[in-house]
Amino acid sequence: MEAMTADTLRPAEIDTFYFIGMTTEKSSIMKVFPRWAEHLGLGEVKIQGINCKWHDDPEVYRKVLSFIKEDPRSLGGLVTTHKLDILSAGRDLFDRLDENADILGEISCISKREGEYWGHAKDPITSGLSLEAIVDRDYWSRSGGYLCNIGAGGSSLALTMYVMKNIPVEQGPKKIVVTNRSLPRLEGMKKIHARLNPGYEVEYHHCPEPKDNDRIVDDLPEGSMVVNATGLGKDAPCSPLTNAVQFPKNGVVWEFNYRGDLLFLEQARAQQKEKNLNVADGWIYFIHGWTRVIAEVFNIDVPTSGPEFDALLHIASEARKETK
Repeated sequence: MEAMTADTLRPAEIDTFYFIGMTTEKSSIMKVFPRWAEHLGLGEVKIQGINCKWHDDPEVYRKVLSFIKEDPRSLGGLVTTHKLDILSAGRDLFDRLDENADILGEISCISKREGEYWGHAKDPITSGLSLEAIVDRDYWSRSGGYLCNIGAGGSSLALTMYVMKNIPVEQGPKKIVVTNRSLPRLEGMKKIHARLNPGYEVEYHHCPEPKDNDRIVDDLPEGSMVVNATGLGKDAPCSPLTNAVQFPKNGVVWEFNYRGDLLFLEQARAQQKEKNLNVADGWIYFIHGWTRVIAEVFNIDVPTSGPEFDALLHIASEARKETK
């Protein structure tokens, strides 16, 4: 289905669920959502992509938000890539924000409830569910590893927020390390962490070049987790690391993206056997991310585990095969 832009928006003829991103037409959700909708009994509803440029003009974001708010058959949707920018541009258009959205200054979900326009930040929930699918709660105590997030944007902040709020310090990563290309995002993260942090040791590193990230990753202790929390590999080509990077032995490498050139994932897999790495892509994050937003927008219960969740995972995986 062809994606819309802020200039081609038109009133929805049937109930419509939106995906606001950059290259929405390439996402597996375009095949997955109709099958999930049928399985979940959502009725006659369609998914429609809206593409915006990376860090687009604030007026573009306001136009998109206003359209969804005012169009009666536009139900809400999921926001990716633009989570921080879209709320910054249109915070005043929302009647309410959930607690996470207010703390993080971002939204990943737009919904309508009893005449009110809501913005939600689902990533702290999504990242936590995904983290628990990759490593068990005792992993950090066993490994003594650090959590290293490359990138200080919304998804990185959400993951650290989940750890700080839900994993006691003595059971969590020995240290949290965050790198980012620009200083403002790091400074913003520091301020939020100051409100949330129950006692985790956190290091913040300004790393404008991939080789700078290499130095941080090279020095991580064994058992550490390295996360690509940037858009590099999906929204833009390349990796935040060079091919010379050395991942930590017996560690975990987590690529938040599941589509794109995924160079970061290739770099990890090239060292997987030698370093005994647990390598994960962003597929489980994709599943939890979309199901949490669908549950919110359609006001239904969607389990996060068990047979019903497994059924949704199977449906999505079958559709994913068809997009490859």
